[in-house]
Amino acid sequence: MSLEASLGDLPNKGIPRHVAIIMDGNGRWAQQRGKMRVFGHKAGVQAVRNAVSFASRLGIEALTLFAFSSENWRRPESEVSALMELFIHVLGGEVKKLHKSNIRLRVIGEQSRFSERLQQKVAAAEALTANNTGLVLNVAANYGGRWDLLQAFQRVQSDMDAGLLESSQLNEDAITSRLTTAGLPDVDLLIRTGGDHRISNFLLWQLAYAELYFTPVLWPDFDEVAFSEAIASFASRERRFGCTGEQIRALLAHSG
Repeated sequence: MSLEASLGDLPNKGIPRHVAIIMDGNGRWAQQRGKMRVFGHKAGVQAVRNAVSFASRLGIEALTLFAFSSENWRRPESEVSALMELFIHVLGGEVKKLHKSNIRLRVIGEQSRFSERLQQKVAAAEALTANNTGLVLNVAANYGGRWDLLQAFQRVQSDMDAGLLESSQLNEDAITSRLTTAGLPDVDLLIRTGGDHRISNFLLWQLAYAELYFTPVLWPDFDEVAFSEAIASFASRERRFGCTGEQIRALLAHSG
């Protein structure tokens, strides 16, 4: 198959609809440079910008980023506090750019532990971008896959108690529609940076049939080249097109 033919079919057959990323390695990236861990988290913000831009330009429907797990509260208080402040700062600085790019932002996770100020920032950002029709960007913060399933089961029980759902209607769709990712396709491709090979309680239901891609690249170094290699791996495994990362980038250049 020629390069032109491959790229011609790729948008419909080789590009995942929903990509999820476990952004791992910020702390190690900073430590390798003799810096505090929070320095790595700040450096990781640019990698987030790059990933969002790449996914949007490639026509991916949804990108879910694991920013802060429910287990991360066990980290040193100073690091958690710095992460929360960074989250507030990034939300305030980035949401207008996302809106201008027609990207819809959703924050998924248990927000009750967030400060009132952060909760207000989240609500304002989601409201501003709610009607955008481009990439859906899910930021998973204080999120856990088991929590997501539990809250979906609780909503099922509540709806059954209220007579809104019959036991005969309890099926997979009933669970899917009550997860935090309701309305989005299941994850096609999970990427984990930083070298570990586990999913760390992330999107347990939604990852049922996902392709898994693990890379030793630390998150701050995860650039467009690294992302395109992950997409190429997905294309060769799932769609049998055998495209390379270079061809993926050529597709973007051609479409732009």
